[in-house]
Amino acid sequence: MAWEVLSAIGTIAFAISGAIIAMEEEYDIFGVYLLGVVTAFGGGAIRNLLIGVPVSALWEQEFMFQLALISITIVFLFPHKTLGHWNRWGHFFDAIGLSAFAVQGALFAVELGLPVYAAVVAAVLTGSGGGMVRDLLAGRKPLVLKAEIYAVWAAIAGLLISFDVIRTDFMLYALFLAITLLRILSYTYKWKLPTRKILTTT
Repeated sequence: MAWEVLSAIGTIAFAISGAIIAMEEEYDIFGVYLLGVVTAFGGGAIRNLLIGVPVSALWEQEFMFQLALISITIVFLFPHKTLGHWNRWGHFFDAIGLSAFAVQGALFAVELGLPVYAAVVAAVLTGSGGGMVRDLLAGRKPLVLKAEIYAVWAAIAGLLISFDVIRTDFMLYALFLAITLLRILSYTYKWKLPTRKILTTT
């Protein structure tokens, strides 16, 4: 049950985030729908490729595609003044999508009997892959590579699920909320991982 619910939540959240970024970049209506769908399903497609599941399995998710298309349509029809506040609340959708898909991706890998590291990779790719594809298609630097702590939270979800620390549906929902909150705190308080910059000399 938790898997289906989190899949739906993640699909809606990432479809909305992709659609809004497309409108920010002034894409036409086709571009808005395309970027919304790619954001919603890109992470799952990348995960499936790496863990050996046929990518065609995505086409079996008819209900999820319907949810994505409905969500994109609603956002496209929103008043422009509301969408203008994307910077204030848009990261919230991204945090929800990251968290929901990270938990879902880890569950997917565990159900296939894959080892711990595969579950972690599945969580990270499912949680952040769609956002990476979205940012690249929009000509932006992927959030996962440059912004506040992002994929680390997905990796933690993967570890907890693969080590069977999280077992019941209630615990999965609690983990989803915790990862969402941590991601929100990350961008609110600018938590970042250490970086090193190479200075070039001329």
